[in-house]
Amino acid sequence: MKMKIIQLLPTVSYGDAVSNDTFAIERIIKSMGIDTDIYAETVGKNLPVKNVRNLKNISGDDIIIYHMSTGTDLNFSLDRMVCRKIMIYHNITPPEFFRPYSREMFALTNYGYQGLRRLNRTFDLCLADSEYNKSQLVEYDYRCSIEVRPVLIPFRDYRKVSDHYIINKYSDGWTNIIFVGRIAPNKKHEDVIKTFYCYKKINPKSRLILVGSWTGMENYYSRLKKYTEILGLKDVIFTGQVTFDELLAYYQVADIFLCMSRHEGFCVPLVESMFFNVPIVALNAGAVPETLGGSGVLLSDNDPVYAGETISRILNDQHFRKDILRKQKKRLSDFSYRKTGSLFRKILTDFINGG
Repeated sequence: MKMKIIQLLPTVSYGDAVSNDTFAIERIIKSMGIDTDIYAETVGKNLPVKNVRNLKNISGDDIIIYHMSTGTDLNFSLDRMVCRKIMIYHNITPPEFFRPYSREMFALTNYGYQGLRRLNRTFDLCLADSEYNKSQLVEYDYRCSIEVRPVLIPFRDYRKVSDHYIINKYSDGWTNIIFVGRIAPNKKHEDVIKTFYCYKKINPKSRLILVGSWTGMENYYSRLKKYTEILGLKDVIFTGQVTFDELLAYYQVADIFLCMSRHEGFCVPLVESMFFNVPIVALNAGAVPETLGGSGVLLSDNDPVYAGETISRILNDQHFRKDILRKQKKRLSDFSYRKTGSLFRKILTDFINGG
């Protein structure tokens, strides 16, 4: 019987980093001449993905690639699927971040960690997006081979036409500080806002653009809006969900990418900022220092005064800024689609051949 590779994940949605990685992997598998399909419990509108309810007739010759990133009933049914299995671990946000804002997300992520613990004898191979993610699998007593490979990012897509309205609107001589990421408490948007408050004392002609959806995190979003009002900030923009051409435009108008997140398993927006030549200032937390790889400016703590002064120095010291961008460009080469795609192809080929 002919082998088939099935990618399996809880949710596939437009613009999601895990979903993007899934589609990039699909292209590589197809280029290898192997039959493949993607199945998910929840499928975004108009996406070429099958519902997991229709997943049948799995052969012992088949391979399942399971994307682990949240709580789902799939975590408790995978061991009944008799075939070889690979997990790609994208990390799960710790539940404690969600406790004050969403019972549903607290329960979902807690359920995810229960599944992560249950699955530690289920896979023949695990792939982690970062050493940080690998260390968590080791902590949960995963004893299969664990290899680290970066998320696949097809940079050719980032050369597409961007939204001209956004570019025209925000190319007005003001300094644009951006952060890209869903509105969620682990991202610590309040620390980004606090830093912007301090920087705006230095440069009043500046704005903060927070790019990302707050769906499911309405309580946290409401707190952030109230916080900006208390600080008297009028130039903080919450974009909500954006289209891909809008995302490209926000990167193109950005002068600084500011990340104060406390938990990241990889952080694709850091790499996107490198691609768009935007200087990065980021908190030393989670997989952020690993993803930056010595580039950008890494903050040892979330002191907003120091962070604001750092932003000011980058924007006013051209030598300092050029050095940052040079290091970011060098680091970006490590994430080239050719390199990361070749690595994934080799790992998969070795696995298929019994390595």
